[in-house]
Amino acid sequence: AKRRMVVLSCSICTRMGKPLVSRQFCEMSRMRVEGLLAAFPKLMGTGRSKQHQFVDTDTVRYIYQPIESLFILLITNRASNIVEDLETLRLLSKVVPDVAGGVTEEKVCDAVFELIFAFDEVLTSGGYKEGLPLTTIKANLEMESHEEKLHMMIKQSKEDAAKDEMKRQAKAIKERQMQMMKQQLGGPGMGGPPSA
Repeated sequence: AKRRMVVLSCSICTRMGKPLVSRQFCEMSRMRVEGLLAAFPKLMGTGRSKQHQFVDTDTVRYIYQPIESLFILLITNRASNIVEDLETLRLLSKVVPDVAGGVTEEKVCDAVFELIFAFDEVLTSGGYKEGLPLTTIKANLEMESHEEKLHMMIKQSKEDAAKDEMKRQAKAIKERQMQMMKQQLGGPGMGGPPSA
């Protein structure tokens, strides 16, 4: 059986190697993922080039690209096609700022779930590249957002209808209470002005 070329993990890390978001595409234990991510800063040295770079270990390949103060990091198996991986990295370097609205630690942390959805548009489960252009990825992400907006609009409409019904019932209760008070106050001998 031929070994397949796959991306094991896609992450966004700080310059010090702290992962902000990480998505695994193959079955791996949490300890293994954390170990691979912890090893990354030591392996990359002090290279601060704007180009993609890679580091091979005995078991995996780290392919990374600086984007402003962060790194996009792919961890692949050694059999992975580095040319395809670099294309994937290049696509992710366009997708991440677009989805997060910038490339700062704060913006990435605020858009974690959206970034994971974007990673899933670029790479399939199992770590294979989807081969979709940036425009299709954006359209797919917006469709999910459209469905969410529609759901939120329906939910808001139901909440507004419930509030209106609550106000209507509160008004009806108040009118009944006023009617009962009028009946109690309007009993025999009580209709005249109070005596001084």
